[in-house]
Amino acid sequence: MSSGTLDTLAASAAAPSGGPHPPDPDVPRIVPRRPVGQWAAAAVVLLLLALAVRSVVRNDAFRWDVVADYFLTDAVLRGLGLTLWLTGVVMVLGFALGTLLATMRLSANPVLRGVSSGYVWLFRSMPVLVQLLFWFNIGALYPTILGVRTVQLLGPAAIAVIGLTLHEAAYAAEVVRAGILSVEKGQLEAAQSLGLGPWRRLCRIVLPQAMRAIVPPAGNMLIGTLKGTSIVSVIAVNDLLYSVQLVYHRTYQVIPMLLVATLWYVAVTSVLGVGQHFVERHYARGTAGAR
Repeated sequence: MSSGTLDTLAASAAAPSGGPHPPDPDVPRIVPRRPVGQWAAAAVVLLLLALAVRSVVRNDAFRWDVVADYFLTDAVLRGLGLTLWLTGVVMVLGFALGTLLATMRLSANPVLRGVSSGYVWLFRSMPVLVQLLFWFNIGALYPTILGVRTVQLLGPAAIAVIGLTLHEAAYAAEVVRAGILSVEKGQLEAAQSLGLGPWRRLCRIVLPQAMRAIVPPAGNMLIGTLKGTSIVSVIAVNDLLYSVQLVYHRTYQVIPMLLVATLWYVAVTSVLGVGQHFVERHYARGTAGAR
């Protein structure tokens, strides 16, 4: 046996079985690229953010002392309460009407499909401000309703609920319809084979499974409705924005009072965002989205 063969056998015996092999000097080493550009961009962004925060905090024109004085006043809290109430009522009524419109849109009856499609087309085409102003002046078309003067029957708060609900239902109908269409057809066939009626299939089989697709856009609609209620201030509904407007019309502290409203909107929106996360995780149980 040659000496070269003996050296090869000796090296093989000396090397631990299953252990890492020594690097081959003839193979180039792979070195990961350092993300210098990313870290530089992050540093620039952080610097600009720090400068912006410093400008906001140290600018005396913001009058943070006035913001602190009015943040928890009774007038502001009453306006916040009305905003939350209006948001909740509009969302409940809007999604109730939207669910009905979605089922009509998916019906085999062409009349129901046409009515639902026409409703969605009409109310999605009209700006919500135009709708509110139209309902606010409905007394010009119908001075009395059921023998009662329209002005006495429909106050600003009722008009806000009607206008926002009709607007919200048009978008909720499309959200619910998309959620229903996301349910596999086999689920409906299985429910039919069990002898369940249409409404029981909808409430017990379809909607629980459709919630996975409905909850994310519905959460965005909830947050959008919360902020969108500020538009009712144009018809003198005493919501959060209108409450701070009454204050700065009296005190001329426009920027501080707008900051009060902004901070409350940010706080409530953040809470709703956290709630949306947990609701989405609840309905995503047993799927890949649960992660």
